[in-house]
Amino acid sequence: METNLILEGFKFMGLGMGTVFVFLIVMIFVMQAMAKVIDRFFPEPQAADATAPAKKDNKTIIAAITAAIKHHREG
Repeated sequence: METNLILEGFKFMGLGMGTVFVFLIVMIFVMQAMAKVIDRFFPEPQAADATAPAKKDNKTIIAAITAAIKHHREG
């Protein structure tokens, strides 16, 4: 009985590549399902109002900077 080694090699190559391809497809679906589960049970916090910038009272910061500049200039 004579076996063609090249044909056997192609059979094993097809089997191996097919196995890897099927595994990658299954992994994609599992990762998508995992992302949906995580989004359902752990949603990202929503910002209160992202369009309007927060207005801060900068008077104390301005006073501190002014005092530091004055102190630097005086010596």
